[in-house]
Amino acid sequence: MKKTIALSAIVLCLASFAPALKYYQDEKWISLFDGKSLDGWKVGASAETFKVEDGTIVVNGNVAHLFYDGPVMNHDFKNFEFKAKVMTFPGANSGIYFHTGYQEKGWPSKGYEVQVNNSHTDWRRTGSLYSVDDVKEVYVKDNEWYTESITVQGKRIVIKINDRTVVDFTEPDNVNKPGGRMIANGTFALQGHDPKSKVLFKDIMVRALP
Repeated sequence: MKKTIALSAIVLCLASFAPALKYYQDEKWISLFDGKSLDGWKVGASAETFKVEDGTIVVNGNVAHLFYDGPVMNHDFKNFEFKAKVMTFPGANSGIYFHTGYQEKGWPSKGYEVQVNNSHTDWRRTGSLYSVDDVKEVYVKDNEWYTESITVQGKRIVIKINDRTVVDFTEPDNVNKPGGRMIANGTFALQGHDPKSKVLFKDIMVRALP
């Protein structure tokens, strides 16, 4: 009888993990943006910086951050592959945060920022893991769509621009940065940098990694 109960417990335990295992095995890309609205996203101060036009998220205005707050993975990601199509306009600066968390205003205090900047006065260019592993080269042009992708697995962060690896960084085990700038878990955020910066995002996708 005890063996039967123990076996049943094991079966139930495995069954509870089955959806997660299937999710990882399928490696499904899931959209975070419906192309029509900001449903599933949350912004605090200066919300007018973000709007939806022609299937894109238009970022243009005062400092603000748009956080993914939707149902996918309960907006709490650890190991993942993320990608988005991005277009910058001349002089624009923006960024994509990961492992961050919602805050009402100011620059996110948690998580890493991946730079979006092809011609702004800031020398850290598109693809930089901001102030950690910076890119000086310009790999894409303003006024053209390109794909920016971020892969995080364990302590390793890989950033690609149009499938070209520009950053391959492994966080040291003894990292201890103030303000939560380290690999942990959390959501994504798009950055509105200043009123002179205009950037478009679309086809924002993620898939979980084991």
